[in-house]
Amino acid sequence: MVNSSFADLQKPQHELDGKACAAVGQSGLMALYDTLFSQLDVTSSQLLVTDYDFKEPNFRKQLSETVNSLLDLKVIPIFNENDAISTRKAPYEDSSGIFWDNDSLAALLALELKADLLILLSDVDGLYSGPPSDPKSKIIHTYIKEKHQGEITFGDKSRLGRGGMTAKVKAAVYAAYAGIPVVIVGGSSTDNILKVLEGKRVGTLFHQHAHFLVPEKHTSAREMAVSARECSRRLQGLPSHDRRKILLDIADALEANVDLIKGENEADVAAAEQAGYEKSLISRLMLKPGKISGLSKSIRVLADMEDPIGRVLSRTELADGLILEKTSCPLGVLLVVFESRPDALVQIASLAIRSGNGLLLKGGKEAMRSNIILHKIITEAIPDTVGGKLIGLVTSRDEIPDLLKLDDVIDLVVPRGSNKLVSQIKESTKIPVLGHADGICHVYVDKSVNMDMAKHIILDAKVDYPAACNAMETLLVHKHLLETGALNELCLDLKVEGVTLYGGPRASTALGIPKVSSFHHEYNSMACTVEIVDDVLAAIDHIHRHGSGHTDCIITDDTEAADIFLRQVDSAAVFHNASTRFCDGARFGLGAEVGISTSRIHARGPVGVEGLLTTRWLLRGSGQAVVGDKGVVYTHKKLAV
Repeated sequence: MVNSSFADLQKPQHELDGKACAAVGQSGLMALYDTLFSQLDVTSSQLLVTDYDFKEPNFRKQLSETVNSLLDLKVIPIFNENDAISTRKAPYEDSSGIFWDNDSLAALLALELKADLLILLSDVDGLYSGPPSDPKSKIIHTYIKEKHQGEITFGDKSRLGRGGMTAKVKAAVYAAYAGIPVVIVGGSSTDNILKVLEGKRVGTLFHQHAHFLVPEKHTSAREMAVSARECSRRLQGLPSHDRRKILLDIADALEANVDLIKGENEADVAAAEQAGYEKSLISRLMLKPGKISGLSKSIRVLADMEDPIGRVLSRTELADGLILEKTSCPLGVLLVVFESRPDALVQIASLAIRSGNGLLLKGGKEAMRSNIILHKIITEAIPDTVGGKLIGLVTSRDEIPDLLKLDDVIDLVVPRGSNKLVSQIKESTKIPVLGHADGICHVYVDKSVNMDMAKHIILDAKVDYPAACNAMETLLVHKHLLETGALNELCLDLKVEGVTLYGGPRASTALGIPKVSSFHHEYNSMACTVEIVDDVLAAIDHIHRHGSGHTDCIITDDTEAADIFLRQVDSAAVFHNASTRFCDGARFGLGAEVGISTSRIHARGPVGVEGLLTTRWLLRGSGQAVVGDKGVVYTHKKLAV
């Protein structure tokens, strides 16, 4: 038939052996592949397999070695079933065996070769809710087995293959639930393969954690806030041990999904690097090895703390039989806006649950994927008796102005980010705002000092995590240390660690380093300002004029100088002979922190559970009435709590 004329093909044909046809057609198929790939200066290769081959462990081992060798040589391996010698009785009907068509073969090969991704090309754009020709059918971008398995109506099989979309879905589910992500996408659209690799929303994704990846149905800002308040009231009504169990379940869920979280975070980091973000932002964005384990540990510490809700803070007998109690209670609904750091989402959510508050979260767009997956894992660990809407995730920046107007349902706004972000929020809302605009932390090295200790503290304060808000940004040094050469030693040690130094007027002249344009500058990177001062009082004056009231430290052996510094520096946290990096909720034993506040009202410094509580009064009587204060004899006696 291959060599027949068109006229001959019009004559009646004898029924031909399908396996013989496969043997003849295979060479023609490869000739086509060779021609196409040669246009791209790429060599193709043919690997024919049968169902029986995969039953042999030695074959499977050799298969992987051969494919890896071909890929190292930049040769494209093209697999096909060897229909010419297959023992399958009817190739287009017999679906027995390890694989039964090219889709199931592709899924099998993806597992054998430990592929990162399997793309199945189709003659339609992806999996639809019904036949693609039906106008009512909609493309399903993420396949959730539990939801879609019984809902989808499949059309006729493709005229070009054995199983059509039914076979593709079956193969995709098999591979995905074995750990290989799969995308079914249209093969005729230009650049679809590249779009899939770039993470564009094309085709249908199959993933073993698909239920985590589907975005929530959009709800308005007010609906989210009201739902969070309703859920928080249900949370407050639970017994203490049930609230504790929620936190423990969240800690377990985070550790169980660490690989999934890592994958989403790595995608965010790669996108940020490609977009050219600053290194300091990328550092805050990255969830480093062991971070999830550390966060889970902090959550368990929080769970084991004394229950903060309903604590009796004071008891007073107002009159005989009239007892007044002051008790702790949640603030209500919190709105926390944060940039870059996805680990902040976990800390804030766990604190909100422990303190019985509803929570709305808005993270930076650069951490979108990390935030979505963390939010899903956390909310799915919250029981239905409370409701996952206790914690809402705001994904659009456009919703922030609407949220900031909801002073009737949101009780506190906590911005965590740049000076610009905090200032914008303070100017845009009537809701109380708790937070800090800058983290310009100072370390002052006094005249009388152990230099080894000073070096140890200074390097930790600057180098341990330069992007943190509690990292040292300005080093103040007593003028005596310039004369002794100790200042030069400190600067040399910082430079060896890779820290870029900028000087104030005195330091830039004395040390020959670039002059800083402003003392009020937060680097968030491996850089800091150095300045020389006359004494401890001059250091305090400098901090008050140029600091941000966050965390400041003195290093000295002189207890009198230390006491002056600790008493007079007006910052949220003031340290003696300890790194500024200790200013942290977890390190303070608070379990976690919602942020570090430089405000003077309500909470200051690292804000843990207590900073998210307020008080209410409970009065228990026995029929008393005021009646112009004539019917009551006031005792105002303090009672034991």
